[in-house]
Amino acid sequence: MPKRPITPEDLLRFHHVTDPQISPDGSRILFTKKHTNEKNKNISNLYTVDLDGKVQQWTQGEGGDGHGRWSYDGKTIAFISGREKPCPQIFLMSTGGGEARKLTGLPEGSIGGFKWSPNGKKIAFTFREQHPDWTEKAKKEREERGLSTPPREIDSIWYRFDGDGYFCDQRFAVYIVDVATGETKKLYEGSPLGLYDYDWSPKSDELAICHTANKRPMFESDNDQIWRVDLDGQAWQLEGLPKGPKQGIRWSPDGKHFAYLGHVDELDPWGVRNNRLWTVSAGGGKPKCLTLDDDYCLAVGTMSDTRETSYSGSVEWSPDSKAIYVGVGWHGEAQIGFVEVHKPGSVHLLTKGHHAVTLGNLSKNGEKIASAYCDSLRLNEIAVYDLDKSKNSPQILTHFNKELLSELKISEPEEIWLDSTDGVRVQAWVMKPIGFLGPKRYPAVLEIHGGPHGQYGWTFFHEFQVLAAAGYVVVYSNPRGSKGYGEEFTAAIRGDWGNKDWQDIETIMRWMQHQPFIHPGQLGVMGGSYGGYMTNWAISHTNDFKAAITDRCVSNLISMSGSSDFVSREDSYWKGVFFGDIETLWKGSPLAYFKNVKTPTLIIHSEGDLRCNIEQSEQVFAALHHQQVETRFVRYPQSTFHGMSRSGPADLRIHRLHEILKWWEKFLK
Repeated sequence: MPKRPITPEDLLRFHHVTDPQISPDGSRILFTKKHTNEKNKNISNLYTVDLDGKVQQWTQGEGGDGHGRWSYDGKTIAFISGREKPCPQIFLMSTGGGEARKLTGLPEGSIGGFKWSPNGKKIAFTFREQHPDWTEKAKKEREERGLSTPPREIDSIWYRFDGDGYFCDQRFAVYIVDVATGETKKLYEGSPLGLYDYDWSPKSDELAICHTANKRPMFESDNDQIWRVDLDGQAWQLEGLPKGPKQGIRWSPDGKHFAYLGHVDELDPWGVRNNRLWTVSAGGGKPKCLTLDDDYCLAVGTMSDTRETSYSGSVEWSPDSKAIYVGVGWHGEAQIGFVEVHKPGSVHLLTKGHHAVTLGNLSKNGEKIASAYCDSLRLNEIAVYDLDKSKNSPQILTHFNKELLSELKISEPEEIWLDSTDGVRVQAWVMKPIGFLGPKRYPAVLEIHGGPHGQYGWTFFHEFQVLAAAGYVVVYSNPRGSKGYGEEFTAAIRGDWGNKDWQDIETIMRWMQHQPFIHPGQLGVMGGSYGGYMTNWAISHTNDFKAAITDRCVSNLISMSGSSDFVSREDSYWKGVFFGDIETLWKGSPLAYFKNVKTPTLIIHSEGDLRCNIEQSEQVFAALHHQQVETRFVRYPQSTFHGMSRSGPADLRIHRLHEILKWWEKFLK
């Protein structure tokens, strides 16, 4: 059968696998698989795959099952399920067979995640109860009585989060549930944000809990600290830890140390600095940085629209407490590495190559590592890295998307490096259209990533493939500000967007204009979030693009600083403050230069976006109409959020891709 070009509708046939967890004996990997059913509903269930590639499905139905975790003896799987409305609960399932049983009986609310105690007797989890006015029961009673929706009563600046919605003054706390009886108690609540990182002690008698020590964390310098909390809720804070962010805390198997990712810069709210690996005595004292000799950041998000992008990093101890495994993002790749605890200084990479490998957990003997694997031609699949057998890549165990991909014509990216200003070299990729024939010249689209402190790389990108299938050259890059090229490269745009990053984008644009296979008069530019910012900046600083698409954009740094779920602090990332000294913020705002815009622009935004509020796009739309520039505004509903193009409803994601294709068809063909 001849292969065909990929379409937006092929999204409905994708299988997405996430969260690989290897069994204690190393014989199989537990994971979550998601797909879209015929009713446009995202379905997630638990599966395992053994080392021979045999797949077994463990849960059924549309309830939404995920976050599967093995007990330490491997006899039980715990997971979170929404099968009983209206509240998700923790369920237990014997690996010997039988029905799952509900462990918790929580009121309506949200479970943030959980961890087994090493002895298998308890599970620690985070939970936030729904406010009584906003429960399903309260909603139904109002409808029956004909009452209006109540106002949200808010006292704290931390009252909403993109993708999580409005929670007002409700907060997560840390709970403990007894596995045998289901008895549940609140153990600890000490964070004004309700955000916690935690891990069990090897003896199962304590938790290490990390959270901010600030009383006004949105407006004070970063100061994450660690507390040891016993099972009666008695807590004491470790002494000797510096200020700065900390994440991924893990207690060493020998009980002597904590490991975590972080740095000591108190004024880095946007993640410019490298997250390095640290250890500290479980009794407190001065931490030791184990990766001081490297310029790696160990919490790099490698972007795709077919896999989850995490910016939190991973930390996994070896069973003998002599090594720590981490994820490394570098030059568009995502690799697994390790650090020798008693020989600190650098990360040793286990995997190499043009791919993105996600670190899961280790088997009990430390010989095998669960992972997920993808590259530019393959969607995410479950894999295993065997320390004795594997070399540069893990062994891929699942092939859920093989049949679909075998039907499709896929464009393979070509890597290029371009010389920009200040002696900087910028990594980029070019995808030629399906059916490419020289010496014909093709229209081209420049894609700019969000963040800005993340990276494009060697991942499968559905949107890019759809554009290549429609006859466009697709170019994407990692300009200054991106992660994966060292701290200085990332810090080049700190509080100064539209300068060094724009110089790199201009370099790529000039390269595109001089390629024999690209039509220089048929260039488009597009991007989302910060990529939307840079799209707005591009059309207000050059007329070289025939058309543009700005998606969930930033246009006005002054209003953005107060309307986002993360409010900007004074003189932190940006100089000045949005309600006073606004000179730097306005100078860095694309809207300040919109008198120059002549480029027809499609605007895409979600009304439920709490990260880049839709007012950012409303200002662009108004300014373009004022300038009599052709524009179209596509607003997705309140139920969607900032990451709709990656994890929103399938029908709306497909609609968005068709809007993009229609816009480019109108102006570039």
